Amino acid sequence: MLREVFDEDAELYDRARPGYPPPLVEALIDRAGLSPESRVLEVGPGTGQLTVPLARLGCRVTAVELGPALAAVARRNLRLFPDARVEVSAFEEWPLPEEPFDLVVSATAFHWVDPKVRVPKATAALAPGGTLALITTEHVAGGHWDQDFFDQVQRCYERWDPATPPGLRLPDEATLTPDTDELDHSEQLDAVQIQRFTQEITYSAPEYLDLLRTFSGHRALDPTALTGLLDSIRDLIDNQYGGSVTKRTLHELITARRRTTGALREPVVHTGGGSDTAP
Repeated sequence: MLREVFDEDAELYDRARPGYPPPLVEALIDRAGLSPESRVLEVGPGTGQLTVPLARLGCRVTAVELGPALAAVARRNLRLFPDARVEVSAFEEWPLPEEPFDLVVSATAFHWVDPKVRVPKATAALAPGGTLALITTEHVAGGHWDQDFFDQVQRCYERWDPATPPGLRLPDEATLTPDTDELDHSEQLDAVQIQRFTQEITYSAPEYLDLLRTFSGHRALDPTALTGLLDSIRDLIDNQYGGSVTKRTLHELITARRRTTGALREPVVHTGGGSDTAP
């Protein structure tokens, strides 16, 4: 399955994948009302990009990771936090413990879970009044990102990846509409809220290629095509862009609360976002 390719090089994933913007983590902690001793379930932690800051708060974290290699690196990153543990399992098959959680969170991973299972099971894991939080990630235009670079790099993809849509362009974050249908239609959830955060990171050519190697679509390419694609992107960055590019990412923090008996459903609330720029 495509979702299993991330486990093929866990060390690369840990090195290349950035963490989440601190303002986003702070907003998550605030929305969920987290404090030391809060019980947290994370679905698909990877190597711990979000898990570590939650564990640092003192939360009792259980992270369920499909890939054994990713889980091993996550355990290493969490070695200073005895109340954080990582279990190897598909979330669909993982048995829920009797004691419920204050927060169930999934960062850039929930879309890999079976749609028939993910929201009902995540909700069942929550205590009444507990929070379900989803973090999405989207590559967007704007900021310091050079649109000319993206236009040129698309030619590399069109040459080496026949599945590349012609005329593909980066979306403007203002045109993106959050997809909260699953949460809105759940009879067990209410108080759906969305907040946006942007992050810009400048990569050298080797760093950018390492990041691309962690993406499922790139890892699924034929080895010859992947080598050709990465070589052409490296040449473009080094020869026309001074050896570095800046990538702009939009993260959406989507939260909902598990209803308590007799609670009235609350409307979706779209709140303002924050930004975070990394060197």
